[in-house]
Amino acid sequence: MSNHPSDGTPVTEAAAAATGADRMLTLFTETVEQAPVAISITDARANILYVNRAFSRITGYAPNESIGHNESMLSDKNTPKEVYQDLWEHLQDQRIWQGHLLNRHKDGGRYLADVTIAPIVNEQHNTTHYIGMHRDVTEVYRLEQRVLQQKVLIETVVDSIPIAAVLFDENGRVVLDNQAYKMLCSDLGLNEPARTFIEILREELAEDWERMKQKRTGFRNREVRFDRGGRHGPRWYACAGSWFSQEDDRIEAFFKESRQTYLLLTLTDITQQKKHAEEIRINALKALMAEEEKIQSLREALSGAIHHIRGPINLLHAATTMLARREPDEKNTALIDILDQVHRAGEQSIAQLSKCIPESSPSALAPVNLNQLLHDTIVLLTERLLACGIVVDWRPTPVLPSLMGREGQLRTLFKQLVENAIEAMNQGGIDHRELRIATWPDAQLLHVCIEDTGPGIPEALRIKVFEPFFSTKNEGRPGHSGTGLSMAQEVVNEHLGMIDIDPNYREGCRIHIQFSIHHALTESRRPSAHG
Repeated sequence: MSNHPSDGTPVTEAAAAATGADRMLTLFTETVEQAPVAISITDARANILYVNRAFSRITGYAPNESIGHNESMLSDKNTPKEVYQDLWEHLQDQRIWQGHLLNRHKDGGRYLADVTIAPIVNEQHNTTHYIGMHRDVTEVYRLEQRVLQQKVLIETVVDSIPIAAVLFDENGRVVLDNQAYKMLCSDLGLNEPARTFIEILREELAEDWERMKQKRTGFRNREVRFDRGGRHGPRWYACAGSWFSQEDDRIEAFFKESRQTYLLLTLTDITQQKKHAEEIRINALKALMAEEEKIQSLREALSGAIHHIRGPINLLHAATTMLARREPDEKNTALIDILDQVHRAGEQSIAQLSKCIPESSPSALAPVNLNQLLHDTIVLLTERLLACGIVVDWRPTPVLPSLMGREGQLRTLFKQLVENAIEAMNQGGIDHRELRIATWPDAQLLHVCIEDTGPGIPEALRIKVFEPFFSTKNEGRPGHSGTGLSMAQEVVNEHLGMIDIDPNYREGCRIHIQFSIHHALTESRRPSAHG
């Protein structure tokens, strides 16, 4: 079969193939010649046989100045011997070598070359030639070094900051932290305590959190209390955060502009400053609580007197009503008059006593830290706990969401419950005396659990103990008004919570209290569970 060119001359298939091969060879030659990387071909001894234009541009040597010379003419003699040893080991094993060499330009200037050398092998598997390709990466290397130096500089500066700092990306991953933060992780016994701080800060700031994030602003001096419990005292941290954004360095953002948002969080330990303030506050609180206890004792005494007077008065009223229903009789009429006078006198006495009861002034609604109130209670009752030989096992959740409530009433609630536990354990025959207090949150509720190793409360009395003026301690012993648990229930009701006595707890008494994190106190009250 023949091909016929335009002039009509027959062309054989062999001639056509030769023409095609010539074209491919020309194309290959031109491709190598115009390639943007320096290409050289050497014999088996590394003597240069061919160089392309890029080779001359990068090295400064024209073809007639390099062909016939050894590739070593490019060496700056500062490349370590180990690099060349590795290079020749690869080539002798007929493997491609890739790496960096320090070369010298014709004008004497040094440049860093990113080099690839491959052996060319004949049909007998012998190496006959080498092809080398390299490019000048000096500027890239300098830029990389500057970036690394800047990174080291930044990390050194950040590490030298005496406050804990941690940087989060949009997905909550830690991008950067400093030495102070690592020490904080060790001190608090948590892998990433900043996550815990962020959760509580997000809860407290609510809508402001997202607003500040969108506007790339921040917050400062947000105090967070951290309670480890046990023998560890509370720690306080002043938190500051700021959002910023920068260009996204992911490959997906190469052709489309995209920015990543970061949060820089700093945590300053202000425990020492807070300790001094806490000592002053606790002393003031002791004085306040002592005054409140006097008023409460008076209130309980008067309420108890009214309660006890009310019984006979009610009986008089019932007797008067019964006599009035009988047939008219002079004796009955006289007796009814006397009973009416006594009844009115009794009601007047009750009214007078009621006026003498001091009014309670509820504290204002505010965010309350239950850990702090429970810790205050333990501190206020430390002397009594020690005197009774009671060991306290304090197990709070380190950072607890705030509860919108009345601080004074809640403190009184916990004080009443702990005092009840102390009295329950301070009895003969109870050798193991331990008070366990724990707090924890879930998605909707804050939980407080108070356990003691006392005799417990009999099942038949688990509802009755919440009634006013009922006490399990009144067996021949004066001084117990029986208002402690009824007052506790009243405070829990005011805060829309629930209180109950665990019927399955056999080591003493366990009281479980729970409050809704999100309910406002303006909602209608719901009955508390107890029993």
